[in-house]
Amino acid sequence: MINAIYGKKIGMTQLFNENDEVMAVTVIQAEPNTVCQVKTTETDGYEAVQLGFGTIKDKKLTNPMRGHFAKLGVEPCRYLREVRVDDASEHATGDKQTVSAFADVKKVDVTGTSIGKGFQGVIKRHGFGGGPGGHGAHFHRAPGSIGQCATPSRVLKGVRLPGHMGCDRVTVKNLEVVRVEEDLNLILVKGAVPGSKDGIVRVRMAGDGKSW
Repeated sequence: MINAIYGKKIGMTQLFNENDEVMAVTVIQAEPNTVCQVKTTETDGYEAVQLGFGTIKDKKLTNPMRGHFAKLGVEPCRYLREVRVDDASEHATGDKQTVSAFADVKKVDVTGTSIGKGFQGVIKRHGFGGGPGGHGAHFHRAPGSIGQCATPSRVLKGVRLPGHMGCDRVTVKNLEVVRVEEDLNLILVKGAVPGSKDGIVRVRMAGDGKSW
């Protein structure tokens, strides 16, 4: 079976549980993913399926991608992703992976790209405490000392310093599946997931131990 599906983060809303308590949920719209290519150990050295999702105009395709879809005999897709499977021969080109596969799933792992925050200092990036806030203190939000003077006469690797923050691949594990709306291709999970609105996310059945 295919243990994952790709979709788009729509946003967050609120629902009432069986105890009439309000809980925050994230809405993920996962249109049917098409199996565009089947990769087996004999042909590619590993077992996986290539999933395609999202519509795209033919004129926006590059020639290599146009030939790729034409060779496989499937409709062009905007995004292509691979998912490892135990036996790829169980699947065929043109098969659909829908949210109905998650109807009985209790927990999922959601992977997305975190929101980019640009270049940030050590207080925001690493949670440093900073210095005094008074006017007489000339040390407020600076990183402070980063190493020794003479020995070893260099900055050691791994020192937490200012730098680029965000735009990282982040996985939030064991999120509870609150509801699956098959007619609307929606998966509602409890809590927040990485990324901004309209960001691409991968929803994977939790606890299977498979990589992607």
